[in-house]
Amino acid sequence: MNGNLRRIVLLIPLLIAVSSSAILGQSSKFNQPQAPFHIFGNTYYVGTHGLSSVLITSASGHVLMDGDLAESATLIADNIRSLGFRIEDVKLIVNSHVHFDHAGGIAELQRRSGARVVASPWSAQVLRTGGIGRGDPQSKTLTPIAAVKNVSAFREGESLHVGDVTVTPHLTAGHTPGGTSWTWKSCEGTQCRDMVYADSLNPISSPEFKFSQSRDYPNAIADFERSFAFFEATPCDILITAHPELSGLWDRLSSRERGLTPDPMVDTGACRKYAESGRERLRQRLASERQR
Repeated sequence: MNGNLRRIVLLIPLLIAVSSSAILGQSSKFNQPQAPFHIFGNTYYVGTHGLSSVLITSASGHVLMDGDLAESATLIADNIRSLGFRIEDVKLIVNSHVHFDHAGGIAELQRRSGARVVASPWSAQVLRTGGIGRGDPQSKTLTPIAAVKNVSAFREGESLHVGDVTVTPHLTAGHTPGGTSWTWKSCEGTQCRDMVYADSLNPISSPEFKFSQSRDYPNAIADFERSFAFFEATPCDILITAHPELSGLWDRLSSRERGLTPDPMVDTGACRKYAESGRERLRQRLASERQR
């Protein structure tokens, strides 16, 4: 082994430790409380300040998207209650991807609500068993999640129903092999909006993983390209991303609270811009891998 390669090999455990420490350090920042608020129609934000969770309501029960951190479950349940709804009336919980900061709270939220949990086939397997999924680009630096009861996998093209709410999953893999984005319509009177809850498009990984060359996840680049194509084409009036700042949610909320019109939450070009930024991040990541 030459000197340079030996130094790289010796650095890998340190890089992993630093990355793990950074992730754990972010948990307190991610879990800062956030007052819940109305987004549009029957759609509400009930997550923490650092991690999105969305409630879609109906007279026959509600849909909850993402459970944030394990320690976020109580904050989410309290936010739902403060809006005048009950966690016990959540009938369906769905997920963007099964990292600890988006799926960590699902086990406790499922326990409190008794809801069924639905995810992509790859994600559903991770939720059922807990832990970390094989092929996940961040598998060496993730905190495992708790196993979840009553999990099923959606079929391609399937829509899910709770009362008069219909949510449709779209496999938007790349960040993980099972990443999923969700679409639905919310209405106020005769005005309806196309809503999108978007999974992450960030090509980030444990130090040794390469998107351009992975035995455990050989289709990562192709999956990213399909995800970009989805966001470029899907009807999209209001975009909410799993990490709220990636869609400028707090800026839009601030503008709305200042009374700006038209509604700053609405941006019909937001999904296309989200895809564009994801493409650029992937381009930069692949360039860095070639340099390595």
